[in-house]
Formats: sequence, C-alpha cells, structure tokens
Amino acid sequence: MIVSLTPNTTLDLTVFVPALVTNTTIRASRTYHSMGGKPTDAAWILGRMGLGSLALGLAAGVVGEKVKTMLAEFGVTTDFIEVGGETRINTVIIDEASGEHTTITTASMIVEPPHVEALLARYKAALPSASVVVTGGSLPPGMSPGFYADAIELARAHDVPVIFDAAEPNLSAGLEARPTLIKPNEHELSALVGRKLRTDRELYEAGGEILERYGTQVVITMGKDGALALLKDRSYRIPPIAVEVSSPAGAGDAVLAGLVRALHHDSPLEEGLRLGIAAATAVCLQPGTAAYDVYDMERFLPQVELIPFS
Repeated sequence: MIVSLTPNTTLDLTVFVPALVTNTTIRASRTYHSMGGKPTDAAWILGRMGLGSLALGLAAGVVGEKVKTMLAEFGVTTDFIEVGGETRINTVIIDEASGEHTTITTASMIVEPPHVEALLARYKAALPSASVVVTGGSLPPGMSPGFYADAIELARAHDVPVIFDAAEPNLSAGLEARPTLIKPNEHELSALVGRKLRTDRELYEAGGEILERYGTQVVITMGKDGALALLKDRSYRIPPIAVEVSSPAGAGDAVLAGLVRALHHDSPLEEGLRLGIAAATAVCLQPGTAAYDVYDMERFLPQVELIPFS
C-alpha cells in the first residue's frame, strides 16, 4: 500500500491573466481548481493511473472537504485529522504575456499538539501495511521541521522506503533521518547547500555529497532543463521533452509519482524516472496543477532519455 503523508494539505487555484500588472484590476481569462501539496499531488497523479493509495494528513473546513472529494474521485482513500481554521488555497498566477508563473501561498490551518500526535498515531498504524511512503511539502503553523525526521525514522524502523520532497528548513531536518530518496528542484537544492548551483556539474556534486553523507539517492528536477538523477551506483541526465507549456505547476510532483510507483512495484528506479518525466511533460500541457491526460503520458514515455552522467 502506498502511503502519502501531507501535513499541509492544499487546494490550488490557477488563474490565467493576460499580463501580471500591479496597482490595477486584472480580469482573469481562465481559472482552474486542482490538487496541491507535494504528497497529495503525487497520490492524485497516481490515482489517474489507476493506482490507489492511502492519504494521511491534516485538513480543515470546506476546502479540506473538497480536497478529500477530489482525491476520492481517483481512488485515493483519505484519513485526515480535522484541525482548526481552513485548509489553505494556493493561488498560481500564469502570466500569458511572459509565460511566467507566480504562486501565492497562505497559512490558514490551526494545528495543536494533539492534532500532530493523532496524525502520527494513524501513520504508525498504517506503516505495517505500507509498501512506500511519500511525504514532504511545507508545514502549517504549530509544527516544526523535526516532524519529518520523526516520520522518516518511523518508516525506516518498519523497513519502508521513503521518498521525501521539501524545501528548507524541512529538507535538512528530514535528511538527518536518511530517507531513501529526495526530489528537490535546483532552487531547493541550492538553498540546502547555501550557494547558487548553476551548472549540471555543480548540481551533480551537491547531490553526490548528499548521497555519500546520508546514503540518500537524489533526483533533481530543473524545470525546462530536465532532470538529473544520482542513484546508488549510477547517475543520469534526463533532457526535457519539448512541448508548448500551459502550466508547469505540479510537474515535479509527477516525477515524484513515477518514483513512488517504481518503489511500490519493486521496479528499477529507471522505470520510475521514465514514467515520472513522461507524466511531468503531460502535466505541462494542462492548465491546472498536477492535471494530465494519461494518453499524453503514454505517448511521451518512449521519448524519455536517460543519459548516463558522471
């Protein structure tokens, strides 16, 4: 059983505007509601492939109920702890003139220590049946980065592989517990090491340091430049597939989903990388976060290249 653990559940509102101009009223040309939050995004993406999972996390209010409904539509079982406030809404603004996108995120859930204890209790109960855990994302007020270290250590105690995807300061805290694999983008990896990583060689060396120090494999997503994967005894440069991008939001989470699927089926991670990059490319064609057409994913799959890199 795949288990996703998402402390900060999210709904994404994607808004397309002709041009993002301040100090004026802008009329949106299109709007879309879709899933948000790294682990729940991965669960939602896997559900579209017909692969169900158990989604654990914290949720609140009307938005939290909508998140549950959207996950259930794709065969995801939800078991969220109800907290105070409201599940957050991220606003993704797509500037049609420049092609750039901006995300405005909020913090609106109210989390108390008993909520965290209840979530960990449900997580512990799920681990004996888990094939893989995917966790990460931001944390709501009331939770500390140490939560991720605790969650990863619990999974390791049950010999369950963990894929972890988060930004600082959560990334460094979770790394101390030695997850199986992390999937930062180039900006998150730069923040982790404390310097701007500009070239493939710099990214590779930073990922290699993590692999050597923690034994954690690293997949680095680089947006329009593709991805770089450092596995235990081999590395790959994965060039992007050229498409006309509608919205890139959720593409990295598609890579996450591909890797989760490979570990769930005990398949080579190369299969997960190919599937994840194909799904990420399909996501880029759709206007909503993490939305994609399975047909697009399947037609892109033969085009994915894994080029040995060292």
